[in-house]
Amino acid sequence: QVQLVESGGRLVQAGGSLRLSCAASGRTWNVYSVGWFRKAPETEREFVTSITWSGGTTYYTDSVKGRFTISVDSAKNTVYLQMNSLKPEDTAVYYCAAKMKDRSRYDYWGRGTQVTVSS
Repeated sequence: QVQLVESGGRLVQAGGSLRLSCAASGRTWNVYSVGWFRKAPETEREFVTSITWSGGTTYYTDSVKGRFTISVDSAKNTVYLQMNSLKPEDTAVYYCAAKMKDRSRYDYWGRGTQVTVSS
């Protein structure tokens, strides 16, 4: 199993920046990739970005391209999400999730961290 703990969410003004962290523990040696997802009230959870544990491959949803950057520090077992030029529509609970090497879906999830962007 893998345990994930997100941190870094808070209230920020539009145009500001935040860095979220996702600290992983447990069987991290078997992690293939880590993703960030978000869920706003009365909306479906959506994919934001992901990165392979080696850091070689990243994906971003269109709405965050050029504003958000995902990175991994495998020595610290931590994945970061740098969010710049934040918009009110980025307001959501942000979750990180891990996909294992022998699985095709994200099986392990953190509890989330709240990001609120005021206009």
